[in-house]
Amino acid sequence: MHPFLVATGLVALAEIGDKTQLLSLLLAARFRAPLPIIAGILVATVLNHGLAAGLGDLLAHVLSQAVLNWAVVASFVAMGLWLLVPDRADDDAAGARSGYGVFATTALSFFAAEMGDKTQIATIALAARFSDWGAVVAGTTLGMMLANVPAVAFGHRFADRLPARWIHAVAAAAFLVLGALALRQALR
Repeated sequence: MHPFLVATGLVALAEIGDKTQLLSLLLAARFRAPLPIIAGILVATVLNHGLAAGLGDLLAHVLSQAVLNWAVVASFVAMGLWLLVPDRADDDAAGARSGYGVFATTALSFFAAEMGDKTQIATIALAARFSDWGAVVAGTTLGMMLANVPAVAFGHRFADRLPARWIHAVAAAAFLVLGALALRQALR
């Protein structure tokens, strides 16, 4: 399957109920300015996932193929299991209204919240697996936007109606399937 489609689907599913999606809801409720919030999320995601994919691509070129194969297996399995642990937003993540404005506050908050987050780790693993930096960054960014733009646009009205546990279970299963496929390749 094409890296762009895999990255988009996995990150969109993984982001449902994630702390950065909850941060999106908090920012939308606090600032009530959807366009600068969405722009801030986009910029933060492109920067964060660009760096993460760069690291994944670097690892793909630095590590031996055998070590890389096993690292990808471990990453996908760990992501699948990690998705089963529910997230909650950090209360301080949105921060106080600063002199930076809504866009900068969103971009900085979102970039910081994404550090070490499931979707950032997934981006590293996907870039290492597919060695296609552009497709992975574009796909993970689209996945983040697919999950977060509705959160910003519709806020709390629909957040409680999404079956987050089921969505996380499907995403976890997808990562485990990718782990199994990577395991098959690692055993060769």
